[in-house]
Amino acid sequence: MTLILKNGRPVVRLRAFRAIDDPETCLRFIKGHEHVLTSIGVKKVTSSKDEWMFNPASFVLIVESLDGENVYGGARIHVAGGTQPLPIEEATGMMDPKIFDLVWSYAQEGTGEGCGLWNSREIAGYGIGSIFLTRAAIAIAPRIGLKTLFALCAPYTINLTKAVGYRQEFGVGNNGTFYYPKLDLLATTMVLDDVLNVPTASEEDRNAILALRDMAVGPRIEVLRSKEIEIHYDLSLNDLKGWDLQKIINMANGPRSQDNGKNPDDIVIL
Repeated sequence: MTLILKNGRPVVRLRAFRAIDDPETCLRFIKGHEHVLTSIGVKKVTSSKDEWMFNPASFVLIVESLDGENVYGGARIHVAGGTQPLPIEEATGMMDPKIFDLVWSYAQEGTGEGCGLWNSREIAGYGIGSIFLTRAAIAIAPRIGLKTLFALCAPYTINLTKAVGYRQEFGVGNNGTFYYPKLDLLATTMVLDDVLNVPTASEEDRNAILALRDMAVGPRIEVLRSKEIEIHYDLSLNDLKGWDLQKIINMANGPRSQDNGKNPDDIVIL
């Protein structure tokens, strides 16, 4: 997966789409994400890893070559409702069922979860698997109709998540924390209370999120720790024919509950 360079910097495309509209790219996302998880020792995953492909409430952000042949990273937004619980519910509900009522309370006005964030080694260090996908996900959230977002964060991503406006949710787990996806890894429940205005984000991140939202389509030279990358954004989500947030919310028909058929030793790919 050789990167294309322009003036010494990588050039990639970051586009957003509804999962059910592009199953082929979804499969490439899954393959890449699985490879990254395996490389850090997470080898046992549940078959639910690909169910989001068919969930009308799932949206994907993919980082790829300009010709679409190579995939370098991605993230997803799952809207509360649809045909599945949120990944955070699937991951932590067996440990603390209060997560189901918490999500449902936010779902009434439109909530979702930023999840599945990853990048390949080829593009490591350029911010794709951290800040730039995270900003892009928040930028498109109001376009879907969301007011808030959840996230389940590893320790090394908490400061980044707070910088874009999230806060720790203390009402579930052990003051918001769970051992996930392995007993030696701690995950923290985070909530972004205002995806439209992101008032609690840092000035730099807030300005970048709002600029992405205003631009939607076009190139930007992004910089992280003096490393530059040229990202061609397509966050327009123009193919949302038939998207009805209230219908998606109503598909849940109340708070979710733990799927007792899941093996607690399995791991759900977030």
